Amino acid sequence: MKNVISILTMLCACVFTSHAQGSKFQTTDMEESKKVLVAFFSRTGENYAVGNISKGNTHIIAEMIANETKGKLFQIETVKPYPDEYEACVDIAKAEKENDARPEVKGDVKVEDYDVIFLGYPNWWGDMPMAVYTFIEKHDWNGKTVIPFCTHEGSGLSGTERKLKDASKGATVSEGLAIKGTTAQNSQPQALKTVQTWLKKVNK
Repeated sequence: MKNVISILTMLCACVFTSHAQGSKFQTTDMEESKKVLVAFFSRTGENYAVGNISKGNTHIIAEMIANETKGKLFQIETVKPYPDEYEACVDIAKAEKENDARPEVKGDVKVEDYDVIFLGYPNWWGDMPMAVYTFIEKHDWNGKTVIPFCTHEGSGLSGTERKLKDASKGATVSEGLAIKGTTAQNSQPQALKTVQTWLKKVNK
């Protein structure tokens, strides 16, 4: 009887350990789990190709990544909101890029407490929104693994992986994911499958 109880106890311990280890993003080059942050900038209102939306394209993908990795979700938001009207937002985004602006953002998260940071954004004029640079420049990225993801309607990552590497000094920037906003909004099972496949790739 004692042997049976001992075996059951060991089995329960194994199940618990396996569950606990699966609760965080794992890297292949180390046995212990990593602390994961999923930080993103996203915009609601009128968006290209998807109309008026109540949850941003990048927000949807960020939630999928956070759910898959059990990471902490953090939204980068500007103090002054962008207009809901698409063309007005496009004009402001263009002016901000041309002026290398750093819009003020509200709230923050201590990036330094995390090992792996997924950083998401829409592709605005072939670049990250300037508010993302504001966020990046507030933190020390030395020794971090940064994994970019973006939503777009044909422009892909547009070299933002390189720009992110330049901005987040000391970080290792992994291969990013580019996914269409129309897919994020209208074909979420397909979007999730794409996210899952990509996560397996960056986790090798």
